[in-house]
Amino acid sequence: MKRMLSLILVALFAASLLGGCNTIRGAGQDIEEGGEAIQESSY
Repeated sequence: MKRMLSLILVALFAASLLGGCNTIRGAGQDIEEGGEAIQESSY
């Protein structure tokens, strides 16, 4: 029983880390697009 609970907790932790990576990647893309828009408007 303890082993099953431990495996479930590890799986949930790993899933939350992977979900966070997608969020950070999306934020990075948004920042990059904002920078490109500023760069284009300065021409």
